[in-house]
Amino acid sequence: MYLKGYGSGYRIKILCCLGLILMSLTGCGSRLVFTSGLGKDEVFRISDEVCTLPELMVYLTNTQNQYESVYGAQVWNVSLNGVSLEENVKENVLAKLAQIKTMYLLALDRKIELDESESRRAQSAAGEYFNSLSETEKELLGVEFSTIVQLYREYAMADKVYRYIIQDVNPEISDDEARTITVQHILLYTYTTDGAGKRVDYSEDVKAQVLEKAREIRRRAVEEGEDFLELAARYSEDSMITYSFGKGETDIAFESAAFMLETGEVSDVVETDTGYHLIKCISTFDREQTDLNKLQIVEERRREVFGQEYDVFVEQLIRQLNTELWGEITLLHNEEVDTADFFEIYQKYFPE
Repeated sequence: MYLKGYGSGYRIKILCCLGLILMSLTGCGSRLVFTSGLGKDEVFRISDEVCTLPELMVYLTNTQNQYESVYGAQVWNVSLNGVSLEENVKENVLAKLAQIKTMYLLALDRKIELDESESRRAQSAAGEYFNSLSETEKELLGVEFSTIVQLYREYAMADKVYRYIIQDVNPEISDDEARTITVQHILLYTYTTDGAGKRVDYSEDVKAQVLEKAREIRRRAVEEGEDFLELAARYSEDSMITYSFGKGETDIAFESAAFMLETGEVSDVVETDTGYHLIKCISTFDREQTDLNKLQIVEERRREVFGQEYDVFVEQLIRQLNTELWGEITLLHNEEVDTADFFEIYQKYFPE
């Protein structure tokens, strides 16, 4: 309704759960220039770093099979605003690989290399993944063992340069900054929508009536002691009654009123762009969630620091995309191709 969540985590380690695997580095994408002149097997080039078709197919096919393991093969029939899910996934995989390749170049620029132990782990991860592939998968993906070794080495280098750049970013986060509260609320809208779904604000007279109704509900809750939850179930126009949130996640007027409340206290009527709210504080502090929020805030600060350095580096790079080859790339719809653990194997050898 009006709550705003934190952004996705920025760390380069691609998690294996669906959705996070395509997580992009916010504001730091390596934009590709459409051009020709690349080799027939080269999907794109960033400076001297090339992404080959087999490399892209490893990422794309693993992503495809993770989607299908959750939603089934019929998921590829989905489209949004005329763009198919397949095209969307392709673009996200392209962006992810461009980021990995760019961060690999950044690592080289900073003279960061894998040590002997890390190189062995990358080699072992590549061996485990390559040996998990059937002969059909190897043929259709076009991969050799050296391809997988290079992918894991670049992945590990990208991870290492991220760690290097953010190693000294450890801000102190106070309990108040990270505090999460839980509230119940009653919302009365001050607008409606027309047949096309366009917002239509109430007239001042109608808004005044809604405000008076909100004040009456508050009087019943505070002065007459009626159960707030029952009043919310009866009168609130929001589908949800209970919310937990921290600072910076919701409308500023709603947040300010909510964070001023003591446990069990009911606010005055609060106006936002959505309408009139009554807020009852259920919990003013959640230690477990607050500690989790601290970690998230620290990660956001690290993301910002890394993003600044990454953006400067990206600007100096020449980027080219093989448009002809890119247009020919499609998902592999073959029952014998079910590889999906490329990223899980990386995490096994390079844990948090």
